[in-house]
Amino acid sequence: MKALIRTMWGDPRNEFRRPLHIFFYLLSLPYGAAVLARNRLFDSGALPQQDVGCPVVSVGNLTVGGTGKTPMAIRVAGMLRDRGMRPAVLSRGYGGSSAAGVLVVSDGRQLLAGPEEAGDEPVLIARRLPGVPVLAGAKRAVTGRYARENFGADVLVLDDGFQHRWIRRDLDIVLLDSREPLGNGFLLPRGPLREPPEALERAGVVVLTRSEERGDALGGPLAGLVAGRPVLRTRIRPTRLIATDGAELPLSHLAGRRVFAFAGIARPESFRRTLEGLGADVAGFRALPDHHRYGAEDVRRIERAFDETGAEILVTTEKDGVKLSGLAAAPQRVFCLAIETEILEGPEALETALRVCLGAR
Repeated sequence: MKALIRTMWGDPRNEFRRPLHIFFYLLSLPYGAAVLARNRLFDSGALPQQDVGCPVVSVGNLTVGGTGKTPMAIRVAGMLRDRGMRPAVLSRGYGGSSAAGVLVVSDGRQLLAGPEEAGDEPVLIARRLPGVPVLAGAKRAVTGRYARENFGADVLVLDDGFQHRWIRRDLDIVLLDSREPLGNGFLLPRGPLREPPEALERAGVVVLTRSEERGDALGGPLAGLVAGRPVLRTRIRPTRLIATDGAELPLSHLAGRRVFAFAGIARPESFRRTLEGLGADVAGFRALPDHHRYGAEDVRRIERAFDETGAEILVTTEKDGVKLSGLAAAPQRVFCLAIETEILEGPEALETALRVCLGAR
């Protein structure tokens, strides 16, 4: 699968790849036409957006893959909670088995659904946000009304909600990876874009993620698309190591130690670079597909590779730790690297945008 994606999204000047590039480009044309027609119907009001009766903040992106939406959604919901609001987070529940219209992952006090049922991201959000209800379901207007009526939510945060236009929102926060803000510039499946770059006109705030790795990413046509909008620069910052038994260790515990790491996220190589940046000697690394569902055989292979490399510590992402938590055969001593969004530039702009959003009702 990774080789196919590299072929689809790689350099079209490669003679071997050119026929496949043409094929996937042709496939992207009907997709692009459908996206354009859908957006025009929403923009004109022919497809109505449902109002749930309270402010709605969406956190999303233009491309597929990991731009850090979930950590940003956690950051935004936490800011709202700390302001004395009663936020609820609404997730699609991607990767979960539940077909319920409304799945309460957390009521703000306790976890009520696991990763198999809800998907990994809603459970991760629920664990990180005590006091904040988290709900999953395909129709955010339905889960939003449920949160209003049953938990008294007075503001809703959509995790990965930019393309979910069926619910009226008061603020769209759109994340772009500083390294490749628009990918290769092509729509799916020829490229990673879910929508044309012009969709940024709907954004209220633009967030450039991984800004520590790249300077100014706002050159060329992107500068015109985000003109007049607040632009934040952020990075994903590791905070601590959390063991399966709940014990916590400082990041300095990794320095100079041989580590075997594994990750089932959109950009697993970024996780490896993070560990190396913390001083770990990564003796072995296993990359798995995003939202990978672990089984007993996965655990056996990971533990075997861990033993073969002679590593001292077994480390994975917090998101993978959530998925392993529901597995009876999970490794007994694996450390999860906890992360958070750090705003490098523009925190005041985000505060202002949220204040305007909340005062608009």
